[in-house]
This record gives sequence, C-alpha cells and structure tokens, in this order.
Amino acid sequence: MSLRPRLASKIIAAASACFPGSALAQSRSSDNAVTQAEDAFGFSVGRESLGIYNAGNARGFSPSSAGNLRIDGLYYDQAGFAASLVSPLVNSTSIKVGLSAQGYPFAAPSGIVDIGLRKPADKASASVVINGDSFGSSGLEVDGSLPISSTLSLAYGLVLSRVAFPDGTDNLNHSQSLLLRWRPAKGIEIIPFWSLYNDYNDEAGVFYIPAGRFLPPLAKPHAFEGARWADFRFTATNHGLLSNVTLAPNTVLRLGVFRSVQDQKSSFTNILANEQPDGTGERIVIADPPTKNTSVSGEVRLTHSITDGPRLHVVHLSVRERNAHRQFGGSDVIDYGPGRIGEILNVPKPTSFDFGEVSRQHLTQTTYGVAYDGRWRNVGEISFSVSKARYKKTTTVPGDGHVVARSSPWLYNGTIAGNVTKTITLYAGYARGLEESGLAPPSAANRNSPLPTIITTQKDAGARIVLGTLKLTGGVFDLTRPYFGFDSANVFKQVGTVESRGAEFSISGNVTPQLNIVAGGVFINGKVTRDAGAQGVVGPKPVGLSPHQLSLNANWKSPLKGLELDTTVINRAPAPATTDNLVYIPAKWRWDFGTHYHFKLAKHDATLRLQVFNITGGTGYNVQGSNFYGQNPSRFVQGFLSIDF
Repeated sequence: MSLRPRLASKIIAAASACFPGSALAQSRSSDNAVTQAEDAFGFSVGRESLGIYNAGNARGFSPSSAGNLRIDGLYYDQAGFAASLVSPLVNSTSIKVGLSAQGYPFAAPSGIVDIGLRKPADKASASVVINGDSFGSSGLEVDGSLPISSTLSLAYGLVLSRVAFPDGTDNLNHSQSLLLRWRPAKGIEIIPFWSLYNDYNDEAGVFYIPAGRFLPPLAKPHAFEGARWADFRFTATNHGLLSNVTLAPNTVLRLGVFRSVQDQKSSFTNILANEQPDGTGERIVIADPPTKNTSVSGEVRLTHSITDGPRLHVVHLSVRERNAHRQFGGSDVIDYGPGRIGEILNVPKPTSFDFGEVSRQHLTQTTYGVAYDGRWRNVGEISFSVSKARYKKTTTVPGDGHVVARSSPWLYNGTIAGNVTKTITLYAGYARGLEESGLAPPSAANRNSPLPTIITTQKDAGARIVLGTLKLTGGVFDLTRPYFGFDSANVFKQVGTVESRGAEFSISGNVTPQLNIVAGGVFINGKVTRDAGAQGVVGPKPVGLSPHQLSLNANWKSPLKGLELDTTVINRAPAPATTDNLVYIPAKWRWDFGTHYHFKLAKHDATLRLQVFNITGGTGYNVQGSNFYGQNPSRFVQGFLSIDF
C-alpha cells in the first residue's frame, strides 16, 4: 500500500505550564476524541481522530507538506512523509486554523499542525494496548512513566504490529521511543527525546491509470494483485531537545532542536496503466533506488509579557532554522506487459535494477521574526508578526549540474478578535507565508521530486458563539497559491494559480451531560487560473478538491455503567479527478459506529473499544493525482483493549 496517504492519514490536548500543547502521561483507557476535541477542525488522541481537516488537508491544502508542523508550538521540519513521530511520544495532534490559531505566534497560511508530546507522569505507571481488525491486523503497544528522582523522570514506548491494509497488502513494523523530563531547578525544564520506526515487508499497493476519460475498474477489496516482492523497507528516526527557562517572572526562553531522518532502503509502485473499461491494461512496476532524507530544524524563542491592568502584552523574538538534505529520482521502470483486474502479477523479482543516479537537494532556511500578542480582558485580542526569511536551495541533477534558488521574502500576519458580548467573538486575519509544495506524485515523470517553495497568502474572518456548554465557530477564508499539474511530457510542475474561497464551521461540546457532539463542515469554491505558458488542458477546478465535506461525531454515555456509544457520519461531494476536469469521482457517504466499555480488569482500569467503519460497505476511489487512482476501504471492524497499570 502507498505510504504517503496511509501515513498522512495517521498523522496527532491538554496543556502544561511549560509547554502549551504537551501533557503529562495519562491513562490510555480514557482516550476519546469526541469528548476531548475542542472543535471540529481536526484532532487526534491515541488511536482516535476526527474532524474535517487533518495534517494532509486543511482548507484544500496540506499543512504537513507545506512545512507547518510544530512540536509543542515550536517549529519542526519532518524529513519525509514517512518520518512522523511514533505514537507513544504523542499526546495529541490538533489542526489550528482561523480563530483556533489566535495567539499562535507566526501563523501559517495553510494552517498549523500542533503536535503535543506525552511527558512522563510524576509516579510510575504504564499502559498496554492490544489491537486487531477484520483485515487481519494485530498489535501490541506498551508505554509508561518511570520516575528516576524528584527532578528526573522517563517516558518509554514500544509498539509491535502487523498491519493488514484494505487493498490486501500488509506490513510488519515496530517502534521504540524514550523521553526524559529533567527539572534541575525552579523554572527550568529540559526534555530530550528519541524515537525509531522500522517498517518491513510493506507491499506496494496497486494504483490505476485509465486509458481515457473514465473511472477505472478496481480490484476486489482485500485482493492484492501486484508483485509480492515489491516491498517498501524503511526506517525513520526523530530525536530532539525541548527546553524552557524562566529568566525572570515575565520572561521565558524556549528552545526546540530536532533531527528527522527518513532512510528509504527500498521503494516500489505497482501500476495498472492504460486500463480499459473491461479492466485490461499494462502491468508496470517502478523501483526506486535507496534514498536518505535528513532535516535538522528548530526554533529559539524569547517571550516577554507585560501586565497593564486588564491588558496583557506579549512580545516574542524568534529565530527558526532548517537544514535539509533530500534525494530523489533514479527510478527503474519495468513493463510486464498485458494484465487485467482479477489476475495476480506473478513474476520473479529481478536480480538487479537499472537505477540511474539520484538527484540531490540541499535546503537551508533561517527566519528571524518578532511577534506581538495583545489581550484586553472582556474586550478582545490583537496580534501580528513580521519575519524575514533567508532561503537557499541547491539542486543537483545528474548531467545538468547545480541549480541554485535564493529567496529573502518578508513574511507577516495579523489577526484581530473582538468580544461583541460575553458569548460572541468576531475575528479577522491575514497571513503571508513561505511554504513547501510537497512532492511530485508517483505517476509523474519527475516522481517524488520536491516541488518549489512558494509564497502563500490567506485572508479569513469569522465568529465564535458560546451557548452554555456548546461552542459554535464559523468563518470564511480566501487562500491563494501556485497550482501544480502535468505538462505534455508528464512532468508535474506549476501550471497556474489556485484560489480557494470557502466557509467552515464547527459545533462542539455537551448537548446534555451524557451526550457530546463534534460537528463541522467546509464549503470550498476552488478556482484555477491557467498560466499563459502552461501546456495541455487545465480545468477551472483543482484536482481532488471536494466542494464540500461534512462531519458529525457523537458520543453518548449510556445508562449501563461504563458503556459509551459513538457514531460518525461523513459526507463528501464529487471532486475532479483529472487536471482537465473531465472526470469526477462520485460523492461519498460514510457511517461508522463504535463503543467504549470501561471496566476493571484485575483491579486495573481498562477499556474495550470496538468500531465498525463504513457500515454501508461502499469502497470508492481515492485520487492520488490527476488520472491516478487508489481504492478506499470497504466495511471493516476494529477493536482494541487498553489497560492502565
């Protein structure tokens, strides 16, 4: 199965005094995304997630691909789509857009993915999670806290797992993590951490490229028809240091330094190309040479606050840095001739591959910034920031020499929020940022090559209304950035500009003491303006962008002690599947149902979690790029048992 959509979809709310977003380790048996989410804009805790956005998609763009990741609020650059933090390290992940991003220094136009680390508790504890699903997955996760002294404590995690995917592929993986929390003196906290993820025998799922402007027939669910030797094999490591030093009663120095590595030892793509309406086509396997991507990144931030009666003034001085090395290209394309849906590609693995030289890219960026956040009790807030980025990217393509790109843009943002009444808040904002564009899709002639870094702008406005225990947030937004598509040589490059105008809403909280809801929706009008020199037909709508998506999550505490019932309903409108907009994937409805059953197991808190996903059973299409399709999961059952010690 393709790693990018899977890991993108995994991608991760409590607060602590020292690190907003991080939290002391808590019992895993209490994880519940519906009761813990602050809004419907994207939230995950443990193995649960919800919301209209995620790390791979917010307001029609990918905040993760854009480089808008934060660890406990500090800048972090991930080495690759497979190099995310392992689950025992992460307490929760939330998507920050609109009013939910108010107060975040140096806001990003495409949204922020804020990852909160799980810090060790002050007493010894452990949690065990055992999981499985109807595809055949099974796994064991152990994490816990171990106090070493009154000032030093350790958090540890171990995951062993076999994952069976909806398309019939599977993998074996394990991960380990360690995190220390050291408080050598009052006002000082130092947190180093390390994690390693190992992925084995991860079969590359099949993707489909139809020969014309039609939706291709797909294989039966759970039926893998690709070459079984075409396995991913990679390791991902992340380690870093967070520190928080109180220099004076109103002055705090924060530091985050991180190193992320994605070591791709083998990588393949199975494709049924030129597929006809009868399911016949051409079997192609693309093999990639070993590559290794690394990134060293971080931020140092000095924060000073001034109290002035009912007003609070906060000033931030920040320096953000990244130094990234990337490798790509050199793929070998193997054509195995005619094939069809329902037939397995049963061919021996080649003794060797005809790899070309890999291309290399070295990227450095330093961003200096100052930000102000002003808060007037019962009146409102105002915040703004100004940053100067110094960016350099050197790309070395075999036979073409070095190409150096430099940029030194000014970046800025501003937001204002006013309390109309005690329960109604209005806000408006503007942001201009320097963001990444992700990678070219696997079907492109320049597959996996990093796309240019771009300037993105955003305008948004909206309101928040608090009605008792319910919180309603709604807003409008307008984002503009370059648009990428295929040229006549199948090279994925900039072909225009895309403007996404839309509206979003969130309703969250307690309807009754027993019933929690998190509901949200986004309506987007995406408009593509074709560049004058762009080749081929470029339609007016961006590929894969649905005009609307709606989501409803509800959790009910039943009269039966310990039993909670929950449900999820998701609706997505039809979306263009090709650059010329001549093919659309159909609308999608999904209904899930689940339970939490809390009980005592040998005097220990335990929770049995059962879920049925996609109850109606339809599969449908997953757009991986223009005219490049995967398959959505059919109905399946998932369960896990959490035990706290």
